[in-house]
Amino acid sequence: MSKVLDEVLAANAIYTSSFGEKSNLVLPPARRFAILTCMDARLDPAKFAGLSEGDAHVIRNAGGRASDDAIRSLVISHKLLGTNEWFVIHHTNCGMELFNDEVIADLLEDDLGTAALDGLAWSNPQHRGGHAAGHFIKWHTIKDQSASVVQDVKRIKEHPLVPSLIPIYGYIYDVHTGQLVEVENATAAGRPT
Repeated sequence: MSKVLDEVLAANAIYTSSFGEKSNLVLPPARRFAILTCMDARLDPAKFAGLSEGDAHVIRNAGGRASDDAIRSLVISHKLLGTNEWFVIHHTNCGMELFNDEVIADLLEDDLGTAALDGLAWSNPQHRGGHAAGHFIKWHTIKDQSASVVQDVKRIKEHPLVPSLIPIYGYIYDVHTGQLVEVENATAAGRPT
């Protein structure tokens, strides 16, 4: 076994030993809201939004973008599990700002191993051959955080399967302070109608 696997299983053993009443949590989120945010390890939605198990749905992907799959999850969250408010939360210093679709596609075509960033440009330490499939994926990179939050809120709000009555709030999490900073144009675009 790997060290990481051992650590995860040991932590789980400690967690399960005091699981107690959590086994009685119901399926719908108790506070009836959902958060779409980035997978960045520096973000802990439970802490920055004051969540406990069972409180809210948290949907995470690279950049916290309103991809088709994120919208699928939000629609299920509302339609089948009763959430009636949604947050789109991007963050400062996001890795999705460090490349574009062409860069990642070219890196993947050259090699499937982990790339390196020298502060300015990405490169592959090895060149063992990869695959061209990366050229056919929309990676949803970010050029401007505020603009991307507005874009994602609008994309969700305008989706034909999203009820107009759901308010969608737009925020940027500051990784240096932990503060949620509202993107007013996004929240305005996400107002219920």
